[in-house]
Amino acid sequence: MVDQSIAGAGIMATASDGDRSGRARIVILLLCLGLAVAVLLSLTSGASDASAVSVVGDWLSGAAPGNEALSARDRLIVYDIRLPRVTLGVLIGAALAVSGAVMQGLFRNPLADPGLIGVSAGASLGAVAVIVLGATVLAPVTSMLGTLALPLAAFCGGLATTLVLYQVATRHGQTSVATMLLAGIALAALAMALTGILIFMADDRQLRDLTFWQLGSLAGATWQKIGSVGPVIVLALVAMPFLARGLNALALGEATAGHLGIPVQRLKYTAIIGVSAAVGASVAVSGGIGFVGIVVPHLLRLAIGPDNRYLLPASALLGACLLLLADAVARTIVAPAELPIGIVTAIAGAPFFLWILLRKRGVIDL
Repeated sequence: MVDQSIAGAGIMATASDGDRSGRARIVILLLCLGLAVAVLLSLTSGASDASAVSVVGDWLSGAAPGNEALSARDRLIVYDIRLPRVTLGVLIGAALAVSGAVMQGLFRNPLADPGLIGVSAGASLGAVAVIVLGATVLAPVTSMLGTLALPLAAFCGGLATTLVLYQVATRHGQTSVATMLLAGIALAALAMALTGILIFMADDRQLRDLTFWQLGSLAGATWQKIGSVGPVIVLALVAMPFLARGLNALALGEATAGHLGIPVQRLKYTAIIGVSAAVGASVAVSGGIGFVGIVVPHLLRLAIGPDNRYLLPASALLGACLLLLADAVARTIVAPAELPIGIVTAIAGAPFFLWILLRKRGVIDL
């Protein structure tokens, strides 16, 4: 009976736009093909002779001795430099987009973003602390963890922010979404203030590292970094689609969702923890990359409707595609230098965000 009610909530959540399940399946299939094309484009764009045909030929031949479709130099570039970068881009793009879709469903607001709850600011604080204090106060920690110190510090910063936020917003076993939003803004402001103090203490070399890291980049992608944050991101991406039916019911209001048998409190807790894990791990290795969590879910909601059963997996695919394309632009537009990827996403995402805001307020009708 509960399952039927939950299914009914999913249907009601999409009733205003009609049944778009058929279109949603087609869009998801096209996005899978688009992601394959984006991966090939990312692997072959840049300063090498590797083409999409040669890369595919190398995969099909199994790189057997004497049958290599790529030269030794190109194999080094494609498999040891670009493939980790592409893998990380897929994980982070999917994580940011799905986190944005979950936050918009939780707050019932298309302008919601993972940055609202302060996770990104907390993760940035942890990473900046390692960059600035890694050779002094935090020297024992950085010497013990090595290259893992930065991503682990960022992840712990995001997780700590989430735990504090949850404690502030929860009273008598109930979490207030409005209080969570306000507390998230306050915690983000506090984290940014502490980050500013650390930046003031930094030297010139550290300032250059901080500037590039805060603008976002996939340049430092390695298999070791992927191994440190990949399992966290993958686990969050696997878990969050199971929230789809609950988020559909939540669109009708918390009271209605509770009457439909949705464990609203557990849904909130799981959503916040999942978003925190995904965003914290992403920021830990890539820095700040904005607007993916806002733009991707909104685009898909216009195309396939608000049903989270399709919106969440489609967001993962489109987020991965867009971040790979943005990274390809960042690597080639000012070659041989590299533009921080956060600049590319901001240039594309900020006007779109303004369009969403104006459209929501009825200023424009496009």
